[in-house]
Amino acid sequence: MIDLHYWPTPNGKKVTILLEEAAIPYTMIPVYIGRGDQFADAFLKISPNNRMPAIVDHAPLGGGPPISVFESGAIMMYLAEKAGKFWPQDVRTKYEVTQWVVWQMANQGPKFGEAGHFRRLGEAQGEQSYAVRRFTDEVNRLYGVMNNRLYDRPYLAGAAYTIADMICYPWAVNYKAYGQDMEEFRHVKRWMDELGERPGVKRGMVVGAELSIDPSKMTKDEQERLRKLLYNQRARPAPG
Repeated sequence: MIDLHYWPTPNGKKVTILLEEAAIPYTMIPVYIGRGDQFADAFLKISPNNRMPAIVDHAPLGGGPPISVFESGAIMMYLAEKAGKFWPQDVRTKYEVTQWVVWQMANQGPKFGEAGHFRRLGEAQGEQSYAVRRFTDEVNRLYGVMNNRLYDRPYLAGAAYTIADMICYPWAVNYKAYGQDMEEFRHVKRWMDELGERPGVKRGMVVGAELSIDPSKMTKDEQERLRKLLYNQRARPAPG
């Protein structure tokens, strides 16, 4: 059984899609990031970067004590290897998939996240036009990378649906929040439409939907408390 420490963000949904697609039994344990669960000592033991998702596998391959894994890309690789699905292990295909998993972690996730952050922030925290333009343009470039990849193949790593697609999908579908028009990226749109019809993707995308909080319905004081909790964090002192 897998314990999944989770909140319904794109990074969390990557993992639930894979768990659902591979039919891996799991227990979802909410990490209420708005109240600071990610900073609890017990959670930091399995996710030292104080970010969800993280997993604990109580029945790892080969037996032995439970294994914990943090960082969504590492979790995807671990679960796909455990299931023997969605990450082919012949050297050529394996690294076709792996490079797109790393691309998502190093490019799509961070840049899309920054674009969403600055586009939501508005003028309340000072003039943001350069940051909005910088990251909106970078998101546009990255959709272009995907579009050029997908114009002559059905999936990011080639002919087969893999964790490369699962890890990119939850970020890609939020294109309106990043100021993008999918008419410019018709191959990405085709890919999103096809993935969005998969039953495992549908199930994975709605896990924890009841936990979501709409910031627009918060008071200004609640919004400010949340910003202070989630943004501009500094180093946590080492013990001793």
